[in-house]
Amino acid sequence: MDERNEEETKEKAPLNFLERIIEDDLNNGRVPDNTIVTRFPPEPNGYLHIGHIKSICLNFGLAQKYQGRCHLRLDDTNPEKEDVEYSDSIKRDIRWLGFEWEPYEYHASDYYGQLYEIALQLIKDGNAYVDSLTGEQMKEYRGTLTEPGKNSPDRERSIGENLRLFEEMHAGKHPEGSYVLRAKIDMASPNINMRDPVLYRIKFASHPRTGDTWCIYPMYDFTHPISDAIEGITHSICTLEFEDHRPAYDWATSIDGIEHAPHQYEFARLNINYLVMSKRRLLQLVKLNIVDGWDDPRMPTVSGIRRRGYSPESMKDFVSRIGVAKVEGVVDYSLLEFCVREDLNKRAKRLMVVLDPLKLVIDNYPEGQVEYFEAVDNPEDPNSAVHQIPFSRELYIEREDFMEVPPKGYHRLYPGNEIRLKYAYYVTATEVVKDDQGNVVEVHCTYDPTSRGGTTADNRKVKGTSHWVSASEGVTIEARLYDKLFLTEYPGQKTGNYLDDLNPDSLKIVTDAKAEPEIMKAQVGDYLQFIRNGYFCLDSKQQGSGLPVFNRTVTLKDSWAKLKQKMGV
Repeated sequence: MDERNEEETKEKAPLNFLERIIEDDLNNGRVPDNTIVTRFPPEPNGYLHIGHIKSICLNFGLAQKYQGRCHLRLDDTNPEKEDVEYSDSIKRDIRWLGFEWEPYEYHASDYYGQLYEIALQLIKDGNAYVDSLTGEQMKEYRGTLTEPGKNSPDRERSIGENLRLFEEMHAGKHPEGSYVLRAKIDMASPNINMRDPVLYRIKFASHPRTGDTWCIYPMYDFTHPISDAIEGITHSICTLEFEDHRPAYDWATSIDGIEHAPHQYEFARLNINYLVMSKRRLLQLVKLNIVDGWDDPRMPTVSGIRRRGYSPESMKDFVSRIGVAKVEGVVDYSLLEFCVREDLNKRAKRLMVVLDPLKLVIDNYPEGQVEYFEAVDNPEDPNSAVHQIPFSRELYIEREDFMEVPPKGYHRLYPGNEIRLKYAYYVTATEVVKDDQGNVVEVHCTYDPTSRGGTTADNRKVKGTSHWVSASEGVTIEARLYDKLFLTEYPGQKTGNYLDDLNPDSLKIVTDAKAEPEIMKAQVGDYLQFIRNGYFCLDSKQQGSGLPVFNRTVTLKDSWAKLKQKMGV
């Protein structure tokens, strides 16, 4: 398909429901200055995960499509859980995906002074009050989904008394938990979020940006919508769990005294089986040392998948295939890996690496001789570069590529059988050397000098091809073979504890892998395919044995899906 036809196909693609809303708003003059303004508003209390990628691509993508802008706003309303480390990681992850927000970077804490003034005005208008109920009492007074709540005894405090107490809260004269500021809305509302929600609480915690300036902090449901209004957001896009909060959102933007009133729209969040994407659970995995940090390649964090070797293009393709819906669903993990394979197949450099080495000695090859074979970096790319691979008398092949007594249908190397060494020669196994325990430690063979490049004058066919590494010219590396962190589709569903479903084989470390010397040119961020063994990348955190460490991104085929089918799962 040429570029013109591809563009035509894109243009004809059906609009998702958010695009239809935006286009209708633009066509009917409901957008100020005809400029779409979206925002991505993460809380800096953890690292972003794959679920956030959908929201990032959606918010930034809509802004790009309609020539608008997307703000990055860090909703930093909870100083006890927030850290500059998280803020920095969020920015790094967004840029890795290829999006830019400058100069539109904001923080909820930018608006603390304005939010405080809005709260004071609410009190003066009789629409907010200081409450002294304890957390347990407040829960009791709130009611249930089927029973209305009841008014707090403090609901009828005088305006003067509320102002005095709130200003004392601001001045740090009362301990944490003694008072909160609540909106006076409706304790009988069918929506629990509208039953006099808390607007401010006392927290003697230093804020990463404002330090100790404040000891009262606004609640998220109060801060978030007003921040949207201040910034002129036209389409506030969030996930479905905030649908019940929309009345509170609309209330906050109606009492803030700001002319602009944004609208909230909800879409289905990204759920993937075999993964947990709760920040609380991910933090627990880190604190329990089950993983080696937020960027452990088994983690579904953006930092983790980047270290594992996922490409940003594959992630954009993944969320594009999922689409934008209004109903929650679960995406199969195999689709995620499919998108990764599809992308890496087009960009990964091919190298020969032997993960479980078995020595192969070519008895009739000249001792001390080294010759070179040309290999294409990526056969999927017609403009691919090439590199040279050294060949010598002693090689390494995968242990699974030789069997002394093979089963029927085995086409690799065995005594008397001829195979092709990729790019090089035909070889025939002649004898084996075993250790004291009877294990094969060395295979001897002969080669056909006329088969250089993998063909012969008589055009004879061989069924097996093995990759190899020169024993004298190759290098030793460490390979880390990553798999799913959890064994079950829905971790914790059966026992209630997701930690019960951890996969004990989620990481296997190979410390004696043999690789062609070209691998030493690899840089962090390069995409590699170890022929027959999967896609790999150089680890950004060199560790362990002191050897160069390479992480397996994904296998060449979905062996997990085959295993599930075999097990009847």
